[in-house]
Amino acid sequence: MKRCIFFTLMSLIVVFKGYAQNNDPVLMTINDKKITKSEFERIFHKNNKDSVTDEKSVREYLDLFINFKLKVFEAIANGLDTAQNFKQELQNYRKQLTAPYFVDKETEEKLVREAYERKKIRIRTSHILIKVPENASPADTLAAYNKAIDIRNRILKGEDFAKLANEFSQDDVSKINGGDIGYLTVFTTVLPYENAAYSLKPGEISMPVRSQYGYHIIKVTDRKENPGDVKVAHIMALVARDASEEDVKKAEQKINEAYQKLLQGEDFAKVAMDYSDDKASAKRGGDLPWFGTGRMVPEFETAAFDTKVGEITKPFRTAFGFHIIKKIETRPIAAFESERNDLAQKIAKDPRAQQSKNVLIEKLKKEYNYTFNKKNLDEIIAFVDTNLYSGNFKAPKTAKLDKPLFTLKDSTYIQKQFVQYLSNYKSKSKEKATNETAKELAKQLYKNWENEKIVAYEDARLETKYPAFANLLQEYHDGILLFDLTDKMVWSKAIKDTVGLKEFYEKNKNKYMWDTRAEAIWITYENDKCKDALIKAIENNKKQQTIDDILKSINKKSTCLTKKDTKLISKGEMPGIDKIAFNEDKTQNKKYTLFEDKKLIIYINAMVPPQPKQLHETKGVVTADYQSYLEKQWIDELRKKYTVKVNEEVLKQVK
Repeated sequence: MKRCIFFTLMSLIVVFKGYAQNNDPVLMTINDKKITKSEFERIFHKNNKDSVTDEKSVREYLDLFINFKLKVFEAIANGLDTAQNFKQELQNYRKQLTAPYFVDKETEEKLVREAYERKKIRIRTSHILIKVPENASPADTLAAYNKAIDIRNRILKGEDFAKLANEFSQDDVSKINGGDIGYLTVFTTVLPYENAAYSLKPGEISMPVRSQYGYHIIKVTDRKENPGDVKVAHIMALVARDASEEDVKKAEQKINEAYQKLLQGEDFAKVAMDYSDDKASAKRGGDLPWFGTGRMVPEFETAAFDTKVGEITKPFRTAFGFHIIKKIETRPIAAFESERNDLAQKIAKDPRAQQSKNVLIEKLKKEYNYTFNKKNLDEIIAFVDTNLYSGNFKAPKTAKLDKPLFTLKDSTYIQKQFVQYLSNYKSKSKEKATNETAKELAKQLYKNWENEKIVAYEDARLETKYPAFANLLQEYHDGILLFDLTDKMVWSKAIKDTVGLKEFYEKNKNKYMWDTRAEAIWITYENDKCKDALIKAIENNKKQQTIDDILKSINKKSTCLTKKDTKLISKGEMPGIDKIAFNEDKTQNKKYTLFEDKKLIIYINAMVPPQPKQLHETKGVVTADYQSYLEKQWIDELRKKYTVKVNEEVLKQVK
């Protein structure tokens, strides 16, 4: 017992001495939870970036900080941090926060700058495609490669590229155009193709380039500065793929009629509405969204970029039919800093992002003393057969699978783990599979699995390795808890607790007062005679008749005055009424105002003295005040429930 008392006293002494020996002293305790000076300073400065750090500002924020911490502690005490929806939301936030830690900053910067430089250039290419599946066997892959090499050699010897494309290319869309696919720029085609295109000069022929589609032989036919984006309007006469010659002639005749209308001076938008088969854009006068290089078929793109702003093209043909374009506007490529974020976001979703990740993984391997055992991996690869594709792969029952494949610092990853990964794999490919292709696939899957494990190893250490990450995640953690519990105890409660809200209103109704208001009556008249009679009666009302009596008297012969509405008007609500009701115009002492264009007279019947607003008239304000009241009550309860002790000496050190 004495031992317990001693350690309790020592603990309190340590708290109130503020850990003088420590660089990060304890600023306060809430119950037995210690909160350091650095934690308070970090959050204080984050929320007070522009204010001067003085004793007054620190003490003002201290109260807010304590209230914040008490609410978070209460949320944890209520088990909100164990709720599945909280865990999922926090995990989603964490996933977003980890993204910057899994790219190599230097590589990412190079990729962004490379993308910007490529964006400034448009390259026109033609290609010949020899298809080969991604998971093809080495023999099939080699056969496709050799075929591509043979075609390339024929081109280099002088044979016509377009003719060979038409004969051999397995890209059915471009082969009919001699392999021409128009202009491209960054992000508009698959990455291997893009890389090759930007490495070639006009007229040069690439070596076979492997993509997920097969092997490409690429020829660059033009290279020019990219003008940026363009905005056009168009008129289209549609030609279906299976259109007959007669249908084509009708479409051509239609586009020529539209063109003649334009030559005669008719408005482009009207002609587009009347003639265009692109109904979506026709409604907008032919207007199309902004587009850049590689977004339209080559003929359309060329016409759009080569035409001057304000000019209209002659009719031309594409795979979709006949078109006329009017160029509306151009938008040049912005400066690098303006483009940086957009390019970085596109890179993050693009295969080139893997370059940055690969560099990071290599750095992590060095940092964590990575070792690899190829022999033990080969044992697993030897078991692999075509069952891998169907998700039915199993290692022999006799295999122990306990040998290490690779290690990272204090962690060892064994054969059994990789076999489990292979067992869960199922291919979407419909290509013919062999044991040979399955083994090649397994090798690639191993690299994927190994990389995933290395990333997961680093991910598990982020909070320890990077204090800034841990702090930010803690802020998300506390913020979600704070929101959820405050919603329950204050915001939603104030809305749902109609009885409590009404009681609060009744006790405080004198806080929600109307100022003096004018009781205004809207009266319409049919003619000037009725108008004049009403004005005369109002101005000479010596008998103090009510407005209803006046109207009744005038309407005896014929109903020409109608009482439309009665409203209570506050000062400032209607400037025209302010002058007469609130005596802003000292030169007049009228009780009415006239709106001749509307045949309307607004009569001020009485001035209503200040009175409490009804709950429904001020519910939003009352609800907000009730929420503040509930929050204060709640904080008072928390202050009683939890023991808060602040080390004043440490508080004075806050900077």
